[in-house]
Amino acid sequence: MAWTKPLHSRGAVNSAGDSLAALLDNTSEHDLAVINNWRAAHSYPLQVLKMALLTRAKRIDARALVAQRLKRLSSIALKLRRDPGMQLARMHDIGGCRGVVRSVGELDRLVFLYRKTMAKNPTGRPECARLYDYVSDPKPDGYRSIHLVFKYQTKARRLAIYNDLRIEVQLRTRLQHAWATAVETVSTFTGQALKSNIGSDDWKRFFALVGSAIARRERRPLVPGTPTEKTALTAELKKLTRDLKIFSVLRGWSATVSMVRPSKDDHIFLLVLNMTAWRIDITGFHRRDLAAASEAYLGAEKANVDNPEIQVVLVSVESIQSLRSAYPNYYLDTRQFINVVKKAIS
Repeated sequence: MAWTKPLHSRGAVNSAGDSLAALLDNTSEHDLAVINNWRAAHSYPLQVLKMALLTRAKRIDARALVAQRLKRLSSIALKLRRDPGMQLARMHDIGGCRGVVRSVGELDRLVFLYRKTMAKNPTGRPECARLYDYVSDPKPDGYRSIHLVFKYQTKARRLAIYNDLRIEVQLRTRLQHAWATAVETVSTFTGQALKSNIGSDDWKRFFALVGSAIARRERRPLVPGTPTEKTALTAELKKLTRDLKIFSVLRGWSATVSMVRPSKDDHIFLLVLNMTAWRIDITGFHRRDLAAASEAYLGAEKANVDNPEIQVVLVSVESIQSLRSAYPNYYLDTRQFINVVKKAIS
């Protein structure tokens, strides 16, 4: 297949990123084209890192879930605004892939495989620039996962144009995944940026407590600032679950799904979530149609740039059957998270 190549200088990319951060709803067509080309150019190194993740994850857990996505324009703009010193050309998660395994023991084994490969450190292949261990050192908001930031490297002259593009690999357990996608769903419907620690103190505290409850189940360090005694943790979590009406609120969210051109050969999917209509429209693309998918992604984002009730993302999974498990937040599906909370307060 024909992979998109970066067509613009790093300076031009950074300049377009500055415009996006300042005026998301009024960015020029030229700057949007520069950003979309830069984003789409990450598809090839992302595919390389995703295939390596798929091989390693399946060795450890035959039912491991592996998915990839290109970052949304709105998410890029928010991240640039939040960190004025950041430049778009150095953003490390424009392209990201995720591996979800069953248990924390399997997560440890998967991380070990990566560390073993990194220790060999041969030249001419992607280099791990940073490893963030949010399982051993959870974030105060309750987020727990492993992040590895890779810089693509190759000695192949025809692919050297992708050198130094950064890709983020996230490794999680199923429980950690349920927590993270529930945060996304609640953020979507309450209009809060909980991932950025912006929003209701009660909701933020609730997710921090659930993060600790999951950490206790996985026998890993608890979230900072949460009760260390199980009885105190359970009591506070029960109260917030009752006060926020967690079960009735989360059960009330579900989306009607509409598939456009579904095919068993599709592996790339454009998801358009309309929160007003409670509907998700999914358009499938074959791998060879990546360029068309990228253009459709940008078109959908431009068409809805003034409408916060519509969210758009372009993702890739191994099959349509695994799409809902990989991105339950776009289906407004919180069933697994509800079970996590029930167990935590029982």
